[in-house]
Amino acid sequence: MAALNVVVGITGGIAAYKAVTVVRQLVLAGHDVHVVATTNALRFIGLPTLEAVSRNPVNTDIYEGVDEVRHVAVGKAADLIIVAPATANTIAKMATGQASDFLGNTILASTAPILIAPAMHTEMWQNVATMANVDTLRSRGIHTIGPGSGPLTGRDSGPGRMAEPSEIVAAALDIVMSKRDLVGRTVLVTAGGTREPLDPVRFIGNRSSGKQGVAVAEAAIARGATVILIGANLEVAPPLGARVVEVGTTLELQMAVDAEVATADLVVMAAAVADYRPTEIAPTKIKKSSDSNTLELRLQENPDILRQISTNRARDQVIVGFAAETEPDDETLLQLGRAKISRKGCDFLVLNRVGWTEGFASDGNTVIVIDTAGDRVGEASGSKLSVAHRILDLVFAAR
Repeated sequence: MAALNVVVGITGGIAAYKAVTVVRQLVLAGHDVHVVATTNALRFIGLPTLEAVSRNPVNTDIYEGVDEVRHVAVGKAADLIIVAPATANTIAKMATGQASDFLGNTILASTAPILIAPAMHTEMWQNVATMANVDTLRSRGIHTIGPGSGPLTGRDSGPGRMAEPSEIVAAALDIVMSKRDLVGRTVLVTAGGTREPLDPVRFIGNRSSGKQGVAVAEAAIARGATVILIGANLEVAPPLGARVVEVGTTLELQMAVDAEVATADLVVMAAAVADYRPTEIAPTKIKKSSDSNTLELRLQENPDILRQISTNRARDQVIVGFAAETEPDDETLLQLGRAKISRKGCDFLVLNRVGWTEGFASDGNTVIVIDTAGDRVGEASGSKLSVAHRILDLVFAAR
């Protein structure tokens, strides 16, 4: 690819030392890298190091280069902006449009794609204010990667660890390298997890956040598609540019898919669908019984939406299903996938392993893709956005 003008914003977190590797990898890949470091960032890493690695002067002071309006020019010239680490403070400033330093001005003056790599302590990451600010940025089209879960400063460990430099660079370049191979096509994506009410208070559901399905929708939009996103109880903001249909239950999902599927060239069924629903829904809250310490529920099977649309496809559609399994062994996982795609009749099946600590609600994913014959056509691992692009690549390469 052609050399890019890349701005790397470095903010005041302990993970700032990793940003040196981000800068170095971009430079070695042939890109022109300009570092914008906050005052606090320079308390963690030295200016000479950043200038030596980037091979360019480092921008720090909003009042430097006033004659060339540098605090605006750097952002306007950028093809791509990466903020790594993105602290809670920086994320809050970005969400409210503040321009109190060189980095804030650079971001506001730019129309380039932006990728942020959050890094902070778990409590700060999970704070409702941070979550709201991240959702705000995502709703404006700003991309995120991570944070991952692992060792943090001191003895702390948990969600909040900055993504690794190689993952950040790969995700950032994916954003600007996205193919426009879906221009003129319509993509229907289902995402999230359906919930089947027991009464006005409780439901049977699953732990799906919708992140992977939303990432597929985001990737398809980046590649030029018209995207319809049917979201079941999404816990993340849908991407800008998608037409969103909100649903709650499996039957509602079925109705929405039936209403939209005829227009789609590609259907990606990423939602985690409840297999069963209660035969009866209590009109009021189910109370504990003083006579028994058990509760019996009668369930009935929900419709198999993936099998139905695969069987009744009206034209040359490509249909991709998802299968979340807890099986730890790869070969057994593949056997389960082959049996499932045989029953479902879709063109491709994306197998992803889930469990207490992987798959659902995480920011990364590892998947295996098989075709209708049960053959393994490829795999993907990394951020859910990079996995989404890889799935689209594999699907169209195999057609």
